[in-house]
Amino acid sequence: MNLKVIAFDADDTLFINETYFLETEEKFCALMSDYLSHQGLSQELFKVEIANLKLYGYGIKGYILSMIEAAMKISNNTIPIEVIEKIIQYGKELLEKPIELLEGVDETLEALYGKYKLVVATKGDLLDQRRKLHNSGLGKYFHHIEVMSDKKEQDYDDLLKRLDVQPHEFLMVGNSLKSDVLPVLELGGYAVHIPFHTTWAHEKIDHEIKHENFHSFTNITEVVDLITN
Repeated sequence: MNLKVIAFDADDTLFINETYFLETEEKFCALMSDYLSHQGLSQELFKVEIANLKLYGYGIKGYILSMIEAAMKISNNTIPIEVIEKIIQYGKELLEKPIELLEGVDETLEALYGKYKLVVATKGDLLDQRRKLHNSGLGKYFHHIEVMSDKKEQDYDDLLKRLDVQPHEFLMVGNSLKSDVLPVLELGGYAVHIPFHTTWAHEKIDHEIKHENFHSFTNITEVVDLITN
């Protein structure tokens, strides 16, 4: 590999994220337990989230609005205002969650810093992602932070053009096969999958990836070995 740029997803690649969303979903389901089963509530919330992606994009603020909309739909618009207030409170708590780095992140970035152009390429809310990167202490390692509305082939192509780099000079590291791996491989870039113990249903795929530019590791520190060996 003759790499110039190494990009990292943020949520569940650099620091914990999905775990907090699942905790919030548990609170939502407990709050709405008089209306549907836990499974039924989760399914309704997920359907509303997916339908709203084209309007709100990814991130906590859109998730808050989706929880409110789902609660109104599930209750046939009879939900008390106190419940909506509680949902907003859950969302604010989600925005204020502590930043917990995943194992090996700091030492990996330290090892790569100065040798390659390091970039964050992530989805979500711009303000929230910048807050998390600032509070994590990782911002010092990155040349560029790209908060993307989506992570499809065209989105990566646009990013590569902004960075003035060719696909074969680009490596993407992330926890989502759908968003961090497949589009980059399609462009001719390199991709490393670092699985997180839980994955949002929207990010799952149902087939195995076999590609010469693809690697899957259990820990992010293995990226350094891949590049240097």
